[in-house]
Amino acid sequence: MVVNVAIDGPAGAGKSTIARAAAKALGYIYVDTGALYRAVGVYVLRQGKNTKDPDAVAALLPEISVELKFLGDVQHVFLNGEDVSTEIRTPEASMAASAVSAVPAVRQFLFDLQRDIAKKNACIMDGRDIGTVVLPEAQVKIFLTASPEARAMRRYKELREKGAEDTYEQVLEDLNRRDYEDSHRAIAPLKPAADSILVDTTSLTLEGAVQKVIDTIKEAL
Repeated sequence: MVVNVAIDGPAGAGKSTIARAAAKALGYIYVDTGALYRAVGVYVLRQGKNTKDPDAVAALLPEISVELKFLGDVQHVFLNGEDVSTEIRTPEASMAASAVSAVPAVRQFLFDLQRDIAKKNACIMDGRDIGTVVLPEAQVKIFLTASPEARAMRRYKELREKGAEDTYEQVLEDLNRRDYEDSHRAIAPLKPAADSILVDTTSLTLEGAVQKVIDTIKEAL
């Protein structure tokens, strides 16, 4: 049996880091769906188009090829053959991803790719609508969250380590705005699946959060 684990949650909850570590510990592959939307967002930005204009974004989709390749156990994202794994982690790419993810054509464009990966591999897939839309039949569904302040501080430290000069206040403002946009969009809004398990990492260390998710998956299975 191919085991699929869906992990959803708001920006900055640590989904990618925690899901990647849990997948490695359990011997599954890790699929970061947010990276796919970030890649589309980066392409739209490169073309100088408005990421919030559905028609403009949809018109670019025939020009886009997005692939996930696993080099060792590390996921790399390729946009039209170019490895953009680093570029997609900028704050600009993050906001662009939030905007293009509200475009129905983009969600359909990436939907089949995500489902195909899950059908063929035991995986942990994270995003914002994995348990509700992409993998509603996943054996385990987790909604990973933390307080906005905790999430903003984690993102702020992460950005500082990469040399970014964003202030904590800017990061918190961006995060709150993205939370609002993600949860209020008409298509596949961010919300827990009815049968998801809530895991709050506000007071947990990274190691504690990873272990909590691993334990939750094992218990659910």
